Amino acid sequence: MLNTEFKTNDYVMYGGSGVCIIEGIGVPDIRGIDSTKQYYLLKPIYTQDSTIFSPVDNSRVVMRKLISKEEAQELIAQIPDIDTIWDDNEKVREEKYLEALHSYSCCEWLRIIKTLYLKIEDRVQHKKNSGEKDQRYLRMAEDLLYGELAIPLGIKKDQVGPYIIEQMRLAEIKN
Repeated sequence: MLNTEFKTNDYVMYGGSGVCIIEGIGVPDIRGIDSTKQYYLLKPIYTQDSTIFSPVDNSRVVMRKLISKEEAQELIAQIPDIDTIWDDNEKVREEKYLEALHSYSCCEWLRIIKTLYLKIEDRVQHKKNSGEKDQRYLRMAEDLLYGELAIPLGIKKDQVGPYIIEQMRLAEIKN
């Protein structure tokens, strides 16, 4: 899969590195790098002083455009209808979480978040602690989803969670 549809100043989701901006396309002046290939010069948005050089023809790491503002708002509106990810077997459930995380799909990240919010809420009501693994998967999914949604929504990453809650509240009032 040749990623030539991207251009300088595009925001992209780049695998586990999250949201990056393409600062350039070319051959970097770095010893040992294949000078016959073109590379994207990527700057992760939420990581300071980090640069990624990714070959334009890289097919090992998922690289895609961010969703649009309209798609982000539609995704949030669909939250009540989004299925959760559940399996009584903890090992199978964890595999499902990992698969969803590595899909690099906002909808899949949202499924993890919804599942774990409901699970944690249930555990709190029964005066039980939420599991450490659940907390870790929740943080990972929130980090990826909120990082992506912040850009098209034009808000800070730490404002995305409260924004989603407010949108859900407003939708509830309308219905």
